[in-house]
Amino acid sequence: MKARTRRKRPEIVLRDGEPSAVILDIGDYREMLERLEDVEDLKALEAMRRTPLRFRRLEDFLSERTTSV
Repeated sequence: MKARTRRKRPEIVLRDGEPSAVILDIGDYREMLERLEDVEDLKALEAMRRTPLRFRRLEDFLSERTTSV
């Protein structure tokens, strides 16, 4: 079993006395990316739910997807 490591606090990088970047623990960064992806997925799902369903015949769908070689 892995020992649980203590996460570091984000470090702020200053340029000319102003914040210009942040250094994060890689675990925190990955978690943040996953949460952002989840938010984007939920927004896309919401938009899809507002759009009325449109049904097509399977043959029509397949003919649109078929490419000629």
